[in-house]
Amino acid sequence: MRDTTLMQQALGLTPPWTVVRSDFDTAAGRLDVEIDFTPGSRFACPTCGAADCPAYDTQRKTWRHLNFFQHQAYLNARVPRVRCETCGIRQVNVPWARSDSGFTLLFEAMVMTMVSAMPVKAVARIVGEHDTRLWRVVHHYVDEGRARTDASKVSRIAIDETAARRGHDYITLFVDIDQARVLFATEGKDAATVAAFAEDLAAHGGEPKAIAEVCIDMSPAFIKGVTESLPAAAVTFDKFHAVKIINDAVDQVRRAEQKQQGVLRGTRYIWLRNPDNLSERQRSTLEALPTHHLKTARAYQIRLAFQDLYEQPSDEAAGYLKKWYFWATHSRLEPIIDAAHTVKRHWDGILRWFDSKIANGLIEGINSLVQAAKARGYRSIRNLKAMIYLVAGKLDLRLPA
Repeated sequence: MRDTTLMQQALGLTPPWTVVRSDFDTAAGRLDVEIDFTPGSRFACPTCGAADCPAYDTQRKTWRHLNFFQHQAYLNARVPRVRCETCGIRQVNVPWARSDSGFTLLFEAMVMTMVSAMPVKAVARIVGEHDTRLWRVVHHYVDEGRARTDASKVSRIAIDETAARRGHDYITLFVDIDQARVLFATEGKDAATVAAFAEDLAAHGGEPKAIAEVCIDMSPAFIKGVTESLPAAAVTFDKFHAVKIINDAVDQVRRAEQKQQGVLRGTRYIWLRNPDNLSERQRSTLEALPTHHLKTARAYQIRLAFQDLYEQPSDEAAGYLKKWYFWATHSRLEPIIDAAHTVKRHWDGILRWFDSKIANGLIEGINSLVQAAKARGYRSIRNLKAMIYLVAGKLDLRLPA
C-alpha cells in the first residue's frame, strides 16, 4: 500500500486513476507500474468533450516513462473506450500521455530537452529507443509549436539559402529580424520559396503586404520572388554579399596575374582579408611584395574602398559610391569592371542599407546553428527543417513540467 501511494503521488494521478501495484524485475532492470480506474467511472468524450460518458470496453496500453534510477520504467493501464451519444465509440485520453504516443509526457519532455543539444541518434542510444520513434516526438512538438507561431507583427525579414547536403538540396530560411527567429524554412532557392513564405506568413496571422523591409543577396530569383509576393517591401542587398562580389573579382585578378607574377603564389588569403586581420606572417609577405606594380594590389585597394562605403555618413554615401564606381570602371581590370557593373544594377538596394541598417549578419548567426545541425547528420530534409525550427525558431513548445 505504501509503495502504491508513493507512486500515485509521484505520478500526480487523480481519481478515477489510481496505481494498483508496481513490479520490479531485477534481472531485466525494469519497473512496471500498473494503473487502473475506479469501476463505474465516467469520462469525457475526447472528440466533443461531452461529460459523463460510460465506459464501453478497455484496451491495454503501455508507455515508456522516465527511468527509475538506472532502470527503464513503464506505465501500464487499461484505457477505456466510451460511448458518446454524439460521436459514438471513442477512446479516452489519459492524463500522463498524449494520444497515440508510446511515451509519457514527462519522457517526451526529457527527449525534447536533449535533442535540442545533441543528435537524435545520440539521444536514442542514451535512452535505449530507436531514433525513428524519437523523431515522431520531435515532429509532433515542432508542428504544434509552429501552429502557435504568431506572425501578425512581422514587418522586416532576412532571406538566405543554405545547402542541406554538400553540393545540392538547398533550404531557404526566412528570418524575422526583430525577433531573431526562423519563421519559415523550405526546400529550394528560387522565387517559389518566397511565394511559399508569403502563404505560410498569412497562415500564421501575418500579412505579406505588411512586410516593409527585406534583406537578401543579389539572387535574381529572390529579387523576383520579393517583387511578386511581398509587393510593399523595400529591398536591402546584404552588405556582406556585396563585398563578396568585389572580393571574388579581386581573386580573379590575382589568379590571372599569378601566371606572370610568381610572387603571388600562396598569397590568396592575404587579398581576401582586411589589413587589420592579417597574421604577422601575412603582413610581412604583403610588405615584401612589389605592390605598386601589381594589378592585384590595385584591385585590393578598390575592394577596401568599396568596403569603406558602409562607414560613410548616410548623406554622403551616394556620392561616395559614384566616385568608387568611376574608379572601378576605369581601373582597366575586367573582373573589377564587371563587379562594378553588378553594383550599378543593384544600386538602390545597396544604398538602401543606409536607411534600413539591416544585414544578413543575423541570419549568418542562425546559419551557424543550421550548419551545426547538419553536421549531426539527418536522413531527410524534413528532419533537418524540424531541427532548424527547434534550435532557431523560438517555438512555444509547451513541454510538460
